Amino acid sequence: MKIIIINGPNLNLLGTREPSVYGNEFFTDYLEKLRSWFPEVIVDYYQSNVEGELITQIQKAGLSHDGIILNAGGYTHTSIAIADAILAVRAPVVEVHISNIFSREEFRNRSVISPYCAGTVGGFGLDSYRLAIQSFLKPA
Repeated sequence: MKIIIINGPNLNLLGTREPSVYGNEFFTDYLEKLRSWFPEVIVDYYQSNVEGELITQIQKAGLSHDGIILNAGGYTHTSIAIADAILAVRAPVVEVHISNIFSREEFRNRSVISPYCAGTVGGFGLDSYRLAIQSFLKPA
């Protein structure tokens, strides 16, 4: 199985950005843990702060991967273009959030991409990514 994690804006700052919300672990360190926990899965990774680059990566991954784990960051709440990209690809997409978006500011309570994703995992810190990988491994 081949999965890609696509992280959106400001997620390159994990480990230093608002540790009370996002924790203090760098994503690259957590990614190595994920790869060791799931040796049977190829876990690729991509991060960008640019909406168009995220869309391009979703389109590419949708043809080459068995699944996409997407943390669209702030674009979760605004990007119809990312929602359209999810609709356009064959690979299932699992939406991930580190924090519980429903316990935060009101504007974060709405996801424009959720209706087009296979599922959503959020509120479990970086462990939300582990849970998302596990969702791809469940028996059919």
